[in-house]
Amino acid sequence: MDRTTPLEQALHVARALVLADLAAGKVADADVVSLVEDSVTHRRWWVEQWPEGVDYLPGLVAQDVQDSLLEKYGRWPLCPVCAHGEPHALDVEPELGPDPHWVCSEAGVRVAAVGGLGPVLGLG
Repeated sequence: MDRTTPLEQALHVARALVLADLAAGKVADADVVSLVEDSVTHRRWWVEQWPEGVDYLPGLVAQDVQDSLLEKYGRWPLCPVCAHGEPHALDVEPELGPDPHWVCSEAGVRVAAVGGLGPVLGLG
């Protein structure tokens, strides 16, 4: 397959954005990177079935990795906004749409675009 197709470019961007967020939280070890690769493989098939969804790839890959991390390691990324109460993870909004952001649902604030997290958001 030609690696310069718009689909491949979109998949590479989604991968890079999620890896940047994982690296910012210092959780981008080999096992976690494998979760990203698994998501990208799955989403490649998904977007081949629904090409109009190509703009949704970054948010979907972020959600896939977040779900996989929760099952294996814990919540990610942890909310940097709420200093009180139980630690909780940020959510991706919109769940299915372009321009995904990490948001704190409890405080109702946008924290960062997917790919733009700062260096304090590890696993919890």
